[in-house]
Amino acid sequence: MKTIHKLVLKAYLGPMILTFFIVMFVLMMNFVWRYIDELVGKGLSAGIVIELMTYAMANMLPLGLPLAVLLAAIMTMGNLGENYELLAMKSAGLSLVRITQPLLIFVSLIAVGSFFIGNNLVPYANKKMYSIISDIRQQRQTLEFRDGLFFNGLDDMSIRVGHQDPDTHLLYDVLIYDNRPTNRGNMNTIVADSGYIRLSDDRRSLLVTLYNGETYEQTRNGQWYTKSALRHHTFDLQKQEIPMDGFVMERSDNNISNSQTKNINELQNDIDSLEIKVNAATTSSYEPLLKEQIFVRDHNVLPLPDSLRIDKRGFRDMQTADSIARLPLREKERIWSQARSLAKNSRNMFSFDETTAKQTLSQLYRSKVEWHKKVSLPASIIIFFLIGAPLGAIIRKGGLGLPVVVSVIFFVVYYIISLSGEKQVKEGNWEAVWGMWISSFILTPIAVYLTYKATNDSALLDTDWYAGKFKALREKAEPRLLKFKNAIKFKLHGKPNDAQ
Repeated sequence: MKTIHKLVLKAYLGPMILTFFIVMFVLMMNFVWRYIDELVGKGLSAGIVIELMTYAMANMLPLGLPLAVLLAAIMTMGNLGENYELLAMKSAGLSLVRITQPLLIFVSLIAVGSFFIGNNLVPYANKKMYSIISDIRQQRQTLEFRDGLFFNGLDDMSIRVGHQDPDTHLLYDVLIYDNRPTNRGNMNTIVADSGYIRLSDDRRSLLVTLYNGETYEQTRNGQWYTKSALRHHTFDLQKQEIPMDGFVMERSDNNISNSQTKNINELQNDIDSLEIKVNAATTSSYEPLLKEQIFVRDHNVLPLPDSLRIDKRGFRDMQTADSIARLPLREKERIWSQARSLAKNSRNMFSFDETTAKQTLSQLYRSKVEWHKKVSLPASIIIFFLIGAPLGAIIRKGGLGLPVVVSVIFFVVYYIISLSGEKQVKEGNWEAVWGMWISSFILTPIAVYLTYKATNDSALLDTDWYAGKFKALREKAEPRLLKFKNAIKFKLHGKPNDAQ
């Protein structure tokens, strides 16, 4: 028994490692294509890119493990079935459950480990990854001049270029407006026939080389609005080295905090506090509306909280149309003005409080989504194994052909259902337990059904079995079909096919 278990476990480890790296590579390519525009052209060092990729890979571990487990289970059992090793084990009196027992233990350990990865490693990786992305987004890109347009990507400077030579990068018809603080409040305007403007190698300075130009400097003082001086001089060659900030990525200590950067204990604390805030925001929104605004004497607004209930037994139905019609014109105007003012005030108060409540509710829903996601993803690993192992035993095909197709189909169905449920939870339409566990609720009966079929050696996905059934059905239907044709021929021509 131990020998067989070692054989099965050894047969599973190879495909598991292979499929895990394939899945992680595909997910990493998705991440790269998502952020390619923010990574290219900013002079990022290889260390920063590798660090960002490492944190992104840690973030994708809980998503990649279920697919890797599913694909490896189908490949392993398919290889054993294709080489008749699974049949030999069953002939020795071992059931499919006994054969896959070491794999189930191993996958359970992976599921437990994935929980700690998702609870401890992923929040830390997300915090670091979002911090790096934030620093990259704050970094300026390289200088990009377009013919006839002003480049305003520099602080207190604006540069227009008439034409840029694509080969030599020589700039023609250069116009520069310089309002930097180092000019002591003076505004400089530089016009040049041609020149070069580029960043230094360390990207900390702007190197400006201009040919055949003029400089206009407007001197400003305390009375610059009424008294100002304009200085002008020409030059054949002018070189400047202007210090620049923002073109070099500088790491910051951004303490980014959201639902994806917290563990399950922090999420639970957030959920408790957010629920209190939601109740407080709802009460502060409805209480003035019910006690002081338009529903003061309306006895149909029920049920109310105990703190808002008042004795309305002496109230009667207001005959608004009849009572107002009998009032004088000025009294009518006063009543309508007062009612309109109360309605507007109530709407404004309610809109403001509703916005605050919606923001708090959105945070509450996202925290609940992340809380259940940390628990549901490890459970999905076991469910995918219980689907993949019996499915591979039924298919009896190894390699990366049919198992990949079947695995991708199941994973896409799982992913679509999970995303749909998550969206419904974030919009407040479903409870978090239903939205985040609906995919597991749907796939669990499928896993039980496939395990039952594989244990009973069902030919559920055997194409030869379906071909044989179709052939037998066709042979059974052909005599009846021929008899039906003969009956039609006899009615039309007076004699059957056999007689002809």
